Amino acid sequence: MPNVAFHGSHDRFARVLRKALGALVGIGLVFTSAQTVSAQAGFTVDGVLDAVVQVISKVPAEARTARSLGTNRDGSGVIIDSNGLVLTIGYAILEAESTEIVLSNGEKVSARAVAYDHASGFGLLRANKKLTVKPVELGSSDKLSVRDPILMVSHGGRKAALPGLVVSRRPFAGTWEYMLENAIYTAPPHPAFGGAALFSAKGKLVGIGSLIVGDAVEPGHATPGNMFIPIDQLKPILGDLLEKGRAAGPHRPWLGLYPQEILGRIFVSRIANGGPAQTAGVKQGDLVVGIGGTPVTSLIEYYRRIWKLGNAGVSVPLDILQGAKVRSISVKSSDRYKWLKLEHSY
Repeated sequence: MPNVAFHGSHDRFARVLRKALGALVGIGLVFTSAQTVSAQAGFTVDGVLDAVVQVISKVPAEARTARSLGTNRDGSGVIIDSNGLVLTIGYAILEAESTEIVLSNGEKVSARAVAYDHASGFGLLRANKKLTVKPVELGSSDKLSVRDPILMVSHGGRKAALPGLVVSRRPFAGTWEYMLENAIYTAPPHPAFGGAALFSAKGKLVGIGSLIVGDAVEPGHATPGNMFIPIDQLKPILGDLLEKGRAAGPHRPWLGLYPQEILGRIFVSRIANGGPAQTAGVKQGDLVVGIGGTPVTSLIEYYRRIWKLGNAGVSVPLDILQGAKVRSISVKSSDRYKWLKLEHSY
């Protein structure tokens, strides 16, 4: 799928969207006509470009995430209120000691990290000076359906805006003990996905970019695209994030075990140094065959069963294949926020 820039007019949006539709039809998807879809596009990209900013952060070398995510991070974010509040992807600012944003006119503005929420994946930072940029409006991601036209925008102006379609709504499970029940999958893929803004055909913010994926349409079928976090995940926790830096209430159990699903098997691809799983004796290369005697064959099933046991601190009975022998290993879970080094930020 070519990376075609969107230049702000409805006609241009329609032409590019028609090409995207044609390519997606070629892989077996059935859509309404291009004319019907493009007619739903009721805004121009010029109205939202200024609100999408570059997010730059510096992370100490001793941070827990420095090795996996790097110490110099660069992504996008979008201004969502009149006081310079920027919504981004959480990994862009996680454990950062300094952050700044770059406006569409090239101006650099220092900022401070406000919040990180692991359950959703969102991060918040706030500019340290008054901004004159008009914030975007939050839409409803729950109303997004397959075949709906969308616009993906990263920092970089018009050339960084790409039209596309919602191609599926389904759960997403990641190896970092993370799962969304109703993630938004889009195509064609936007290469600068981290923190990119997802706009509905009405020009409202409906998601934040997280990943590029190879199976956007459905698992097991090669279709490049992106996974976006639904904006409705933010609304119930926004007050807590602004007040406390994270969502209120008990957190999910964290094991420090990075599982990878391969052909219906759950492999331990990595272990967090000093985490609960390592302390309990789980090793990289082990195979998780069950939880409390009940087999598990997918990451989605694995997370749902663990999180159903209780909150952070609960003991998780894992059935682990080590070598040729299955061992029952009880892992006393912890709170991920206590393991991360967040003293520099929130």
